[in-house]
Amino acid sequence: MTFTEQIHGKRVSVHNQQNIEDFPEISPMKKFVIASFLIVVTSTVILQNTTLAAGGVLKSPTQAPEFTHSEKQDWINSSPLNIKDLQGKVVLIDFWTFGCWNCYRSFPWMNAMEKRLAAKDFQVVGVHTPEFENERVRKNIEAKVQEFGLHHPIMIDDDSSYWRAMNNRYWPAYYILDKQGNVRATFFGETHEGDRRAKQIEKTINALLVETT
Repeated sequence: MTFTEQIHGKRVSVHNQQNIEDFPEISPMKKFVIASFLIVVTSTVILQNTTLAAGGVLKSPTQAPEFTHSEKQDWINSSPLNIKDLQGKVVLIDFWTFGCWNCYRSFPWMNAMEKRLAAKDFQVVGVHTPEFENERVRKNIEAKVQEFGLHHPIMIDDDSSYWRAMNNRYWPAYYILDKQGNVRATFFGETHEGDRRAKQIEKTINALLVETT
């Protein structure tokens, strides 16, 4: 059995491909210790993932921090943007990174949602915040953007300045802004078309779209 999940932006894997009983040379006490360790680690991962899945609508909206990169080379699919440019639109800010498979598996849902909301005042802005050095290479990022058919603006956050400004901790992470640029909801974790998180996100976006400015 292999248990794998994305926790705090890092892949956590617990491998237990054979039963402990398959190793008679291990003493009963050691077997007990190993089994207890696996149970604790697996339970911790599950509990942390429950926290990741929480998110939701904020009780007290806060003004989104200004984008921290304003040079042309720091943006893909767009000239540099600022929050004021997006006023009048509901915005989904998507934090992702080159090496995050949970992010990759979420892109089909995001692309489908963008198509559904194409005629409305809605905008996705990607924020690529790297974890490893190879994720800082622009051509690598551009290759993934092309591979997954991402057409929305993407800011390259190589110094993690916007990550810190948003006090973010996860990949993928979704921050939903209202038409005035206030953060109104947050959601974290891999998301698929039709799952609970996807429905919550789209419901939140549609509710903000009908709000008057």
